[in-house]
Amino acid sequence: MTVFPYFVKTLRSGVILALGLMFATVAAHADHQKPKSESYIPGIWVDPDGCEHWVMDDGWEGYMTPNVTRDGIPVCRRVEACLVESSDQLFAVDKHQINAANRKRLADFFRSAGATSYAIYGHTDSDASDEYNMGLSMRRANAVAEIAQSVGARVAAVRGYGERQPIATNRTAYGKSRNRRVEIICIR
Repeated sequence: MTVFPYFVKTLRSGVILALGLMFATVAAHADHQKPKSESYIPGIWVDPDGCEHWVMDDGWEGYMTPNVTRDGIPVCRRVEACLVESSDQLFAVDKHQINAANRKRLADFFRSAGATSYAIYGHTDSDASDEYNMGLSMRRANAVAEIAQSVGARVAAVRGYGERQPIATNRTAYGKSRNRRVEIICIR
């Protein structure tokens, strides 16, 4: 008879130990199963018709325009290139900083242009690598956008196109100088 209470006591201890291990394993497994949140990066772009779109990096996209026709079709704004500035006038070679005189000139432009918002596009020639030119054109476009924002102008889009949208040949010095530019698009 003394064996039976010992057996029950051992069995009870074993069950308690097994349940404890099971709960610990389930809890540890649940920690690894917690959903990880994704980080979305929103953006805004302006199409050639002047329609502003919001876009998420997972492919979702939609119109931002507050005006629609009776049929629900977005009414977009008039878009025009209101200033195409040579990068040679704004920036030193391989630089994105704008000197004080050109900062003032651009600030005056943004104060007087009268657009609802602006899209700013940077371009380069093909002298450096594509990766370098993409970065430089983006830094230059951002430098112009910062001036616009400093005077209260709304900047809807900032893009750097590098050497990918030339307006002239990159085989001549003259053509390269035309390709080094910043375009300011007025959205009215």
